[in-house]
Amino acid sequence: MRWFLAVALSLPLWGQARRVDDAALKNAAKSASDGDWLSYGLTPGETRYSPLKLIDASNVKRLGLVWSYEVGEGGGDQEATPLVWNNTIFGVTNWSIVFAVDARTGQEKWRWDPLVNRKPTSDKMCCGVVNRGLALYHNKVYVPVNDGRLEALDVDTGKPVWEARVSYVQNEQTLTMAPRIAKGKVIVGAAGGDRPTRGFFAAFDADTGHEAWRFYTVPGDPAKGFESSAMRKAAATWDGEWWKLGGGGAVWDGISYDPESELVYVGTGNAEPWPEALRTKDVSTGHDNLYVASIVAVHVDTGELKWHYQMVPGDEWDYDSVQQMILADLNINGRTRKVIMQANKNGFFYVLDRITGEFLSAQPFSRVTWAKGIDQKTGRPIINTEVKYGKDPVPVSPGGGGAHSWSPMSYNPQTGLVYIPSRGWDTFSYAADLDFKPDPSRVGGAGQTGLKLNTRGLTVQPPAAAIGPEPLEGGRLGTLVAYDPAKQEIRWRVPVGNSRYGGTLSTATNLVFQVAPNGRLIAYSADKGEVIADIPTGMRNGMGPPVTFVIDGKQYIALMGGSGGTQSPGRSNEPTTAIKPRLLVFGLDGHAELPQAGAAPAAASPDSPHQQ
Repeated sequence: MRWFLAVALSLPLWGQARRVDDAALKNAAKSASDGDWLSYGLTPGETRYSPLKLIDASNVKRLGLVWSYEVGEGGGDQEATPLVWNNTIFGVTNWSIVFAVDARTGQEKWRWDPLVNRKPTSDKMCCGVVNRGLALYHNKVYVPVNDGRLEALDVDTGKPVWEARVSYVQNEQTLTMAPRIAKGKVIVGAAGGDRPTRGFFAAFDADTGHEAWRFYTVPGDPAKGFESSAMRKAAATWDGEWWKLGGGGAVWDGISYDPESELVYVGTGNAEPWPEALRTKDVSTGHDNLYVASIVAVHVDTGELKWHYQMVPGDEWDYDSVQQMILADLNINGRTRKVIMQANKNGFFYVLDRITGEFLSAQPFSRVTWAKGIDQKTGRPIINTEVKYGKDPVPVSPGGGGAHSWSPMSYNPQTGLVYIPSRGWDTFSYAADLDFKPDPSRVGGAGQTGLKLNTRGLTVQPPAAAIGPEPLEGGRLGTLVAYDPAKQEIRWRVPVGNSRYGGTLSTATNLVFQVAPNGRLIAYSADKGEVIADIPTGMRNGMGPPVTFVIDGKQYIALMGGSGGTQSPGRSNEPTTAIKPRLLVFGLDGHAELPQAGAAPAAASPDSPHQQ
């Protein structure tokens, strides 16, 4: 009898939601019956692969809008990944406004506005007022607020439980990324791109908000002492009084976690200011400038550095390495390796051993001129000296937009392929302002990079030879690339227009979903790249990545729809078009009216699951 009671008490009540704890997050993609989307990339390893099978090639063309929810003021692009738990969708829109809606109907459950002081905050934001996502854990929703606060909200009511301070706008830093939950900690970094900032990421106790540890990505003033041996080591790779110019290394996207090794993997931003000539005494030799443009692996308990790998030593081309990092087990040369993979902004796809940091391979998935290749023995890039720039402009590929930026990729273990939203061929001409002095009073980041923005009358150098795949028809337009990370080769690719936004989702039914330009949700065959369905959404550019979930035995696709404009620093928060940003949910045989300019949100269609 005692045994029976003990077992009964250990089981969840019928209809009760499973607890979002470490075990639930670790196993998020292993059980198709759960049907939730619990964290940014679904799994701690950021795979964005769902085992759900109810939507497949035979019925995906039947997808239609079930309901939509107007996310409210803020306008501009929507970059956030919605989370789904307990029949509720949690989302965040511009200005870090959070909402919870009934996943069956789209009816609002609660809404919370952190009341960001908007003008001074937007003045310090690099590339528009955006938020990329939330985190769920222990009945709390964790919100990185643009102005530097980290908030924990009650999952049922949306009321604040605790508040922590991550960064300050006065220090040129803001929060835009989705946080990572790892072993009872909320881990988040501060954006500060194109500003004179010192990058870092920090861990906070998920229950109390107390800061557990903080890891700086570049060294500070040596006169004040070093926070760790990692900073002491890094300082030897910098010249002069670098700390007066910030150093860079901002962490604004890309955190993965391996529960088995208890390692947290973080991608770091580019060096600040951009021109290497402003950060080193001798450009011909240069310095690595650790740990900019790198992946760093730290222990979740202490924040102690375990290993690092630097993609672009001494980076001067704005090659942030903050892109999403996927954890997987790959068969490489007949041996199973625990790897971490990244399609970098710099045009190369990297595969590393995630336990040791050992370099395994890297090859270009896009056109590249900044390097002639990667030394496959050392893992260091073979820099093309023709693209090192001074006062005269030099064209470089990829450009500042990157071959792959924040738009999430996905990994399908069935096909063994990674699906990368990429730009076809992006080029930018760089020229250094050798008289650069940082001026924090300047609005926006463009004038803080150390680049010479007015190059009229200067001699533009000829482009260097490029490596990597030839661009598809359309040249600079975006492509969806299906990449084999074990063989380091492109399996297939298709043109999709400007695909910097949206990201991809892959499923167990051999489907890949991507949000493409002009408000299209496209489903491809994962193995061959054939278009299976092309579904209108009624929205425009600036779309967030899709997710999938199950309620009452029916599978749905959800995404955030943008209004097609990115807010510039210092501008109003008013929408840039008449189409209001929305959360959209699609299901089989959905018949709700698609959003139109000035239209009210669409109600749930008659086939919505609450009526089944």
